[in-house]
Amino acid sequence: MNAAKKSADKSAEKTASPRAAAKGKTAKAGKKAKPTQAKSASSRGHAQEWSTRKSLELYGFERWGNDYFSVSKNGNVTAKTLNASVELIDIVNGMLERDMQMPVLLRIENILDAQIKRLNMAFRHAIESHGYKGEYRGVYPIKVNQQSQVVEEIADFGKRYKHGFEVGSKPEIIVALSTMDEPGSLIICNGYKDKEFIELGLSAIKLGFTCVFVVETPSEIPYIIECSRRTGIEPIIGVRVKTTASVGGHWNSTSGDRSVFGLTTSQLVELVDTLKAENMLHCLQLLHCHLGSQIPDIKDIRSGITEVCRYYADLVTEGAALKYIDLGGGLAVDYTGWGSTYGQSRNYSLSEYCDDIVDTLKQTFDEYGVTHPTIITESGRATIAYSSILIFNVVDTTTFEASNLPEPHKDELPLITSMRDIYGNLSEARVQECYNDAHYWRNEARELFRRGQLDLRARSVAENLFLDILHKIADLTEKMGRIPSDLEGLKLSLADIYYGNFSLFQSLPDTWAIDQLFPIAPIHRLNEEPTRRAVIADITCDSDGKIDRFVGEEEVVKVLPLHEMRNNEEYYLGVFLVGAYQETLGDLHNLFGDTNVVSVRINRDGGYDFVKEIQGDTISDVLSYVEYYPKEMQEKHRNTAERAVREGRITARERQWIIKLFNESLNGYTYFEKED
Repeated sequence: MNAAKKSADKSAEKTASPRAAAKGKTAKAGKKAKPTQAKSASSRGHAQEWSTRKSLELYGFERWGNDYFSVSKNGNVTAKTLNASVELIDIVNGMLERDMQMPVLLRIENILDAQIKRLNMAFRHAIESHGYKGEYRGVYPIKVNQQSQVVEEIADFGKRYKHGFEVGSKPEIIVALSTMDEPGSLIICNGYKDKEFIELGLSAIKLGFTCVFVVETPSEIPYIIECSRRTGIEPIIGVRVKTTASVGGHWNSTSGDRSVFGLTTSQLVELVDTLKAENMLHCLQLLHCHLGSQIPDIKDIRSGITEVCRYYADLVTEGAALKYIDLGGGLAVDYTGWGSTYGQSRNYSLSEYCDDIVDTLKQTFDEYGVTHPTIITESGRATIAYSSILIFNVVDTTTFEASNLPEPHKDELPLITSMRDIYGNLSEARVQECYNDAHYWRNEARELFRRGQLDLRARSVAENLFLDILHKIADLTEKMGRIPSDLEGLKLSLADIYYGNFSLFQSLPDTWAIDQLFPIAPIHRLNEEPTRRAVIADITCDSDGKIDRFVGEEEVVKVLPLHEMRNNEEYYLGVFLVGAYQETLGDLHNLFGDTNVVSVRINRDGGYDFVKEIQGDTISDVLSYVEYYPKEMQEKHRNTAERAVREGRITARERQWIIKLFNESLNGYTYFEKED
């Protein structure tokens, strides 16, 4: 469970950092500025009536939600399928009643089913409308999310579309063979293959599956030929070619000449000659290419396919019995909702993606006089991303605001009086001067404190006045046409920190490792104005365990609008589109384990069923992963407690309480738990 370590072209509005300070000011509307700021939700001094529509626009549900997420009139996020919707907060309450504590990974089965249907129906419509003579067969790459419930659901619902699996290892082909039962089901075998892997694939062919060995490197061919002769089972062979087309986007290193897998043109010719010599060229039935993962620009897809068609036509001329063309992954998820060529967005719809593929294949193959092959795509991210949501509660906040400021008095230190004067004399014309002066006097207070010439209470007043000055300067910059360079990051430095009950490294590793963006929003209270601006920290003791890049309306922004915390009331946030890769890349940072998992199915009447509940890792589970032995740990702790009794530090009754506490904790959740 190791984590891989780690602009759009429009500007966004600035974010005010609203504060509930002694001055009693309300939020002020932002104006256009640099993309490192977020859009203000309201206007300082001009209270506006908030609405769920504003929340819908602010957090972008309709832009990135793919029609699956919205906001109810009650201000709660809803999940929508089957023309019915369910409020996520209702599901959370149902979880809590079942003792499923936060954080929880929520899977919505209907969304996964709907994505499989949309993909297959979009290709079917494109094939019919363009008069394409072949068919479409989708395969799901198991590596994208290997969880058994996910794979089983895809196998079950995908059966009606003959939706298969792509596997890249022996464990994954075993998963496929034990999950699918329909003869003719498609299994695409990618990755490095040893003899055992190949024999498993040959056994799949014997069982009636269409199992294709995609040759990634020349060294695999001798193994395939040798295993075929020994078992007497004829293989179905595919070959992956390296295309010269290189796509844009966040994951473009998987395409082009420098891609890790695939054969060069010289190696491809050698493969053809080898198969001819072995009288096995008829076994070469599939051409595979991988244009790239998460391709944001539709033009890259069309140009890449044109090149692949040329390879296909020449292989047919060579005598290969090709009947499948596998275009790999690439169908992007618009994590930002911007509809752009930004690496984590896309500038096309699903229907446009399918139309462009089918139209390009038809035109090119008709030109070459080649029979239309079966189209295969390996869309994993787009299939699974929408169906999973990480939900967590906020356990604490830190604000950078003045508090408990005393009234001025005649014996006040000159340093304090000087800082009060700065605040009183602030104006747009003097923001830089006052900013400099505030830093001078704040630093002077700190130095005097170090030398013992300023007591703790006086330093506290100076620090609070400093924060009050910075907030007033930040307010004034909203009116300025040009902001001094020193002040450009001021609002960000004053943003709140909201501490979420989750581990970034366990549940959202790509956020840390590769700066992946996921939409984040409160799942309730969206009929209220979010008056705070915050970054999110997790509960690990690591400075990297934070999120300070968010999906804005038109840009990546540095702060997220959130609501004021209320006493004795939980505040829940959802991280959306996390179904792809995040579950199995998680790292045991600080020994935080897997979260609780809940799967639900939405009913047509608007109700929902809890389909599956999986308890997250206990402390004992996690310790065993890193080679501790809980029973031995209990014994050692028991001996330590007994020694304390002998030495008179605790009583025998206290010993029992200490041992019970230790043992119960071993069986408890690794995350923060609220007391009943």
